[in-house]
Amino acid sequence: MTAAGFVPLEFTERGHAEMCERAAAFCTLMRRRRTVRHFDSRPIPREVIEQALVTAGSAPSGANRQPWHFVVVSDAAKKAAIREAAEKEEREFYSRRASKEWLEALEPLGTDADKPFLTTAPVLIAIFLRRFNFDAKGDRLKNYYTAESVGIATGILIAALHNAGVATLTHTPSPMRFLNTLLDRPSHERPFLLLVAGYPSPEAEVPDIGKYPLDELATFV
Repeated sequence: MTAAGFVPLEFTERGHAEMCERAAAFCTLMRRRRTVRHFDSRPIPREVIEQALVTAGSAPSGANRQPWHFVVVSDAAKKAAIREAAEKEEREFYSRRASKEWLEALEPLGTDADKPFLTTAPVLIAIFLRRFNFDAKGDRLKNYYTAESVGIATGILIAALHNAGVATLTHTPSPMRFLNTLLDRPSHERPFLLLVAGYPSPEAEVPDIGKYPLDELATFV
């Protein structure tokens, strides 16, 4: 008999050959993912964004509190306001806040304070971290492992969008509290990341960089 509050696990066990094939195919797919800074303005089907968000919401979280909220921004005026506020913080970063070492690390990537992708891309997804939730009575419920949980959900969202054929860029102007004001989010939600999503522009280029091979990124003991 199934215990109260639990349901049987739905799990598909696969044979060795199929496991290896699926793992290799997904690896190949994700190794082609690149951060894009040059976007086309063509709209992305809303259904694609919705399905990717539902997929992100399947992420594990501390005590299943699901401490995230996603705000999808496609309105041109909202995107323009976000760009203005983000570039203000970015100018401070590049001129005053960033260390010489940090700027040298960014130099090969060609980044600067100008963020035209915030208005060119069709969709911005503002990801918020909820420090606590509320129960049906309105009482506060503490959330646990919030940064870890929201980080996992964000990674799944990026993978889901890439799988659907949507290019992305993770953008983290600091501080980001202007997002609470512009997007009318409560103070107990903290901006975690701004995900830019859309089709890459025909002339899009990316830095000629690589990723660590297996023997450098993992140890088997």
